[in-house]
Amino acid sequence: MKVSASQPFQIIYSLYQHEYLGFIFECYIVHLDDKGKLTYQHQNISSKNAREFTRGLDDRDFELIEIMDSMHQDTIVKKFSPKIVKPEEFLTKTYDKAKGNEMLQEQIEDYMEKRRAKILEKMRGKMLFEMGNDGEPTWRKIEVVDKRATIQFHFMRTNDHTNYYPTIFHQGKKLDLPNESAYLVCKNPAWMVLNGNLYGFEKYVDGKKLIPFLSKKYVVIPKNVEETYYNRFVAPLIASFDDVEASGFEINKSTYDPHPVLTLSELHTAQTTAVPSLFDNGTATEDTTDESGKIVFDLSFKYGKHRFRGDNIGPVSVTVEKQDTGYIFHRVARKSDVEKNFLNTLQKLGLPMKGFRVAVPKSEAFSWLNENRVNLLNLGFEVSQPESRDKKYFVGKAVIEVEVKENIDWFDIHAKIRFGEFEIPFKDLRKLILRRKVEFKLPNGEIAIIPEIWLTKYADLFALSETEGAHEKPVLRKHHLNLVKELEEGNLAKVHLSEKLRSLSSFSGIKQYPLPEGFNGELRPYQRAGYNWLRFLNEYKLGGCLADDMGLGKTVQTLTLLQAEKDSGAGTSLLIMPTSLIYNWEMESSKFTPGLRILNYTGTLRNKDITRFEKYDLVLTSYGITRLDVELLQKFYFNYIILDESQVIKNPTSNIAKAVRELKSRHKLVLTGTPIENTTLDLWSQMSFINPGILGSQTYFRNEYQNPIEKKADEARSKKLGAIIKPFILRRHKSQVATELPEKVENVQYSEMTAEQEKRYEEVKTLYREKIFKLIEQEGLGNSRFMILEGLTKLRQLANHPKMIEQGYTGDSGKLEDITHMLENAMAEGHKVLVFSQFVKHLDLVKAYLKNNKIDFAYLDGSSVDRKEQVERFNKDPNLKIFLISIKAGGLGLNLTEADYVFILDPWWNPAVEAQAIDRAHRIGQKKKVFTYKFITRNTVEEKILTLQQKKLKLTNELIMNEESFMKQLTREDIAQMLA
Repeated sequence: MKVSASQPFQIIYSLYQHEYLGFIFECYIVHLDDKGKLTYQHQNISSKNAREFTRGLDDRDFELIEIMDSMHQDTIVKKFSPKIVKPEEFLTKTYDKAKGNEMLQEQIEDYMEKRRAKILEKMRGKMLFEMGNDGEPTWRKIEVVDKRATIQFHFMRTNDHTNYYPTIFHQGKKLDLPNESAYLVCKNPAWMVLNGNLYGFEKYVDGKKLIPFLSKKYVVIPKNVEETYYNRFVAPLIASFDDVEASGFEINKSTYDPHPVLTLSELHTAQTTAVPSLFDNGTATEDTTDESGKIVFDLSFKYGKHRFRGDNIGPVSVTVEKQDTGYIFHRVARKSDVEKNFLNTLQKLGLPMKGFRVAVPKSEAFSWLNENRVNLLNLGFEVSQPESRDKKYFVGKAVIEVEVKENIDWFDIHAKIRFGEFEIPFKDLRKLILRRKVEFKLPNGEIAIIPEIWLTKYADLFALSETEGAHEKPVLRKHHLNLVKELEEGNLAKVHLSEKLRSLSSFSGIKQYPLPEGFNGELRPYQRAGYNWLRFLNEYKLGGCLADDMGLGKTVQTLTLLQAEKDSGAGTSLLIMPTSLIYNWEMESSKFTPGLRILNYTGTLRNKDITRFEKYDLVLTSYGITRLDVELLQKFYFNYIILDESQVIKNPTSNIAKAVRELKSRHKLVLTGTPIENTTLDLWSQMSFINPGILGSQTYFRNEYQNPIEKKADEARSKKLGAIIKPFILRRHKSQVATELPEKVENVQYSEMTAEQEKRYEEVKTLYREKIFKLIEQEGLGNSRFMILEGLTKLRQLANHPKMIEQGYTGDSGKLEDITHMLENAMAEGHKVLVFSQFVKHLDLVKAYLKNNKIDFAYLDGSSVDRKEQVERFNKDPNLKIFLISIKAGGLGLNLTEADYVFILDPWWNPAVEAQAIDRAHRIGQKKKVFTYKFITRNTVEEKILTLQQKKLKLTNELIMNEESFMKQLTREDIAQMLA
């Protein structure tokens, strides 16, 4: 029956017992009569319509209504049923006595109890009723008592059994139990209705402990279950209630200050491996453990002779002591604030404890323990291990002291490593660490754990050191100079170095070496510095990487070194390069070092008698010939092995990389303008060739440097890698040293597609967009890269000219129109132009235009066999203005300073390759300003690739991208943007 909000009304709460869900509250609006008394006219309300009666409700009423709404059976079903079902069906099935879901019942009960407790806490001052069987909400009133009740438990132990019962008091008056009218509305915590009154308790009371006494006077504990009952029931009850009356056993109440105990034990897993001993020839003992397991730290507290776990929460802890036939209950008041301070202290010391317990990887655990042993002792902590465990860990002091001394050919490592009284040889510990073992057995049977801080701070020393001689003396090669300095600067080792060797990393102490008499020419100041650096490395038998920018004269610096070697009678050197560069080296040598006896070891009819090498100062050969003749070449001991364009060996697993590593020489040198093309592994391959072992094994390098740098952008790792290679790589940019070079003006020439070209472009873009995203959905991004590359390549070609993929296309191209127009203007003004493209088909279109207009041109692509002739023609013929070049074939080894215009017809994935192409003209010897034009077609993938590169690829002179690495970095969003 609806109640009018404009008439007098009263909000009341009604309690009834649900068949399955226990006690539930309902909220009602009841109409008041003229005398202000409740009538039978009432209306059930919820959060949906409660606002109609705002004038008669307070904030607590709205809170109560909301909680009660959450207890309705419809709400319960929505929350706990995985599917839509009627409440009757769900509840009947869940609470079926034979097949019901007990776990779900417990979850629902816990949910309901929390809400009953919240409601009862807020019920003070409200009108509460029991609901009648007919649904009448105001059937019988329940008085909500303001003051809380107290409870006292009584125990009487006899020879046969123990009786116990509670006494409940309210305002000094004893409440009679058992009582037929008594029932519990809520058990957690207990709220009891007795004689029409609702009682709560001052202290938490578990309602389950009260239920038996609603219907009987006392409970009898039989003698045979006495000890169990005392520990599980009586002890927690004594902890909760200070006022417990006992007869037949003693309750001892004590007060102590807590003493913290840090206990460590192993977190066992299924996997086990033998624990090696370093004191019995490395043979494994029978003891087993999980090497990858963790150490568990538990914080507990001693109060006198009593010990309590830190996570055993509560202000009071009780232990039961059995004495002959009697019992003593030791009730100890805990000082939780002091305990938490000890916990906070451990956290501040770096132990990540949560809830007084934490599991930490073994090496980290003992590293922390080793570092904080003194702190723990001073702060009053006791460190212990369970006596019951067969395995006992060493928890004493672990010390490592390292000394590094410079020797003639290497650095000697002297190390003292002690675990307590036991000393461990460095070589044995190193073997253990390289096998990824962190634990071993000491002679006293204890298990020692190598501290994590040692594994971190000395990781490179353990990984990069080697053993020398029968006694396996630990040593470091001289090229690990930077590592030695790091150990010294980090106070990790005492280091003895000559001042001369210290100067290598700064170049400041490198002396001025005289130029060889046979050198014909002059070196610029930076070239002279490079020559001095090469001589310095030679003196210390260290390999080097000369990585100057293209056009700065790596060739002349190297030839000067080789001339000095000839003058000292050092023997024959081998210079390996791409075939296209042989001629360039011959020409440069005839100019600067005409006295060098040079053998051109190339061609299918080459004389393979390697004994004749002794008659020459320098043997020139190609990477291809080296791969074919490696078995012959490895029999000759060269003075120098020099790799030009050494990025050729960037893949360490390639046949050519394997071949050059098999060759033998006193010294090694590599020359490159791009030491890193694809990944940092390129650098590993080249640096490991010149200084074997400098960057560790390939696996070590990948884990320590490549993955952190490339996948996580770890700047610290990147800086460290740079510091390691710095003494052995010399890289100068043109902007730094070649100040005499004329200005280089870079331009982007934007072209518009013709209408027909744009139509073709949009059709193909739509086709590939659908194919690519369908494939991504089915196969994932990683398995779709080939299709993505195919689609992007076709769109790039269409942006150039549709004829590149459609021979029958008869329309025009906006870009080709711009290219030919600008070529005509450049030629008219007397300029020489280098025209680069990735696509030979694109060059063919320009070539066709030039032929139709009877314009002479030079041409070079990967299939050209007249490379030398084409270069000479362009450089010597003043009437020849155009040189068409495939960017892959002509990016290296060309000196084309006659040109002052460079056209890049299509953007390359890797801007560094474009820069190399431009450097064919902008190099030493160029006198004129060089103008470069990069042709980009608007609103195409070309423009979007450039935007993406600028936005997300942090390209530097050391880390650049090719198609593969560019593709790997593309996200789904990037692809969507390019195909938009």
